[in-house]
Amino acid sequence: MIAKRYQNEWIVLAAFLLMAFSFIYKNVQLSSQQEMLFGTKKTVQELKEVIALQKIWADKKIAQNVTKLQSLVPPSKLTWSSKNKNVTASYSGLTSRELNAVTSKIMTLPVEIKKLVIDNKGTTYDLEFQCKW
Repeated sequence: MIAKRYQNEWIVLAAFLLMAFSFIYKNVQLSSQQEMLFGTKKTVQELKEVIALQKIWADKKIAQNVTKLQSLVPPSKLTWSSKNKNVTASYSGLTSRELNAVTSKIMTLPVEIKKLVIDNKGTTYDLEFQCKW
């Protein structure tokens, strides 16, 4: 008897609860879609970066650019060894200007630097450099 008396109120309560659960479900779904979209955008951006790096690393002119390091200083200050895609260079008795020229050129090359050691000996510098590409 009480159920019949409040039948309309029970229907309104059930409709309100259904509406509240639907609203919560919709918000959860939207936030998960946004997270998925953000993750997808991030993955696409990373793939674009990888593709760009692959293009840079596949460039045939990298070897030519690396060999330009030989012409920055006189040959008497340089010991050069190149095997396949690996280069080992030792510079000795460099002035500060020569050191700056060599290091700035090294940092602009698209190579993997294995070793870069700079020693200060008074007013001259020694530099050891190993890289691969």
